Amino acid sequence: MNIKNNPSEKLIIALDGMDRNNVFNLLEVIPEIVWVKVGLELFVNEGPSIISILKNKGKKVFLDLKFHDIPTTIARACFEAAKTGAEFISIHTCSGKKALKMAKEAANEGASTVNLTPPKLLGITILTSWNQESLLEDLLINHSINERVKHLAEIASSSGLDGCVCSPREVQFLRKIYPKTFELVTPGIRAIGSDVNDQSRVSDASHALKMGASKLVIGRVITQSNDPASMFKSFCDKALI
Repeated sequence: MNIKNNPSEKLIIALDGMDRNNVFNLLEVIPEIVWVKVGLELFVNEGPSIISILKNKGKKVFLDLKFHDIPTTIARACFEAAKTGAEFISIHTCSGKKALKMAKEAANEGASTVNLTPPKLLGITILTSWNQESLLEDLLINHSINERVKHLAEIASSSGLDGCVCSPREVQFLRKIYPKTFELVTPGIRAIGSDVNDQSRVSDASHALKMGASKLVIGRVITQSNDPASMFKSFCDKALI
């Protein structure tokens, strides 16, 4: 199947709560998986070598460590992360423009040292676990979530990042602002009627893609399913839009 028309290209499978044996088993059960997300749990558990293993298995990697620090530290982290071959790397947009610009330049330099294509840097906007009440009570931010996400996406874009991570709730208005070349990667994807777990701003796959999402991050609803292959196929079917 042509990659452009392959619905599995739109799905990034989050390997949260897994070790390498769990990951290997999942990939044997669902060899059609193209994209995987390596987050904090798996990275801390297995170390950077897990990225090399996944790359050797032909998978595309979203390294989702959500870097957030002073500019120099973030830049150095992105320099090293880019050398792993990960296609996407996440960084908190609220780190500020200086940090984001330095991170982008450092990622390009890091990839070039090992003759790799530079990764795309994605700016984290507002995590899907946040809602309007917690944003105000915990952080004293009285802007609406939409206003905040719009502002952070603009910071990401103006700093040279390649896209941002947002919930499905914000995809539609962001896509009206940014072209398809600006990645809008959306976690918080759930099957209709399923448990939302610790996420607040969620949606189903078809709706998120119709609203303009580039790729969907889907984890537990597939990885913890009694029939992961069947669940993965159902999401692929929904991605045929």
